[in-house]
Amino acid sequence: MTDIVLASASPRRQRLMRWLGLRFSVAASDVEDRPGTIHTADPAEVARALALAKARDVADRDARDDAVVLGFDTLVVVDGEMFGKPRDADDARRMLDLLSGRVHEVITGVAAVRAGRAAAFEHETPVRMRNLSPAAVSSWLGEEEVLGCAGAYNIERHLAEVSLDQCFQNVAGLPLCHTYGLLAETFGLSPVWPERTCNAARGVSCEMALRLRLGDDGGKQLR
Repeated sequence: MTDIVLASASPRRQRLMRWLGLRFSVAASDVEDRPGTIHTADPAEVARALALAKARDVADRDARDDAVVLGFDTLVVVDGEMFGKPRDADDARRMLDLLSGRVHEVITGVAAVRAGRAAAFEHETPVRMRNLSPAAVSSWLGEEEVLGCAGAYNIERHLAEVSLDQCFQNVAGLPLCHTYGLLAETFGLSPVWPERTCNAARGVSCEMALRLRLGDDGGKQLR
């Protein structure tokens, strides 16, 4: 029996979920996760709506009543344009050319559903993309994972950077500390506080996680 059903086939999200120490199974959603399927110009609303649609899709067909179904959707926003996963290599190249050398926003929507009860939020992270040469873009486009990444890049492959006072894992598709708060405070689960594991994996000391743990981030103390 599992505490959570993860409505995502993403290997990165599955790895990050393990850091929360909760049992989970995977049941990928069939919802099309392209921004144009949600009729609003607000990226935050789009991310929340797509995450909730994925969670409800899986809850309606696969989940037990006592399991929390988690859905996610990650968007990249630059010049007011929302990027999901690229359609093909040409679309990926267009995205990377627009992002190269610039700061953009990554918004991940997180939704949880259990027995008809639903909660959702979004988290936003500013990201600076490296200056990408044509050769670097072509090299990255040769990787199999490129079409599975919002904005056509994977933050874990060092194409971009996030400051220590922002959530790196949000850009990877799962804002760990904030998801901890949702599961613990809203659904009464007992996840492991992920700060130590995340810091060890990255070799840094995340200032955002510290603020959240100490209750200095404008919200509830998350531990």
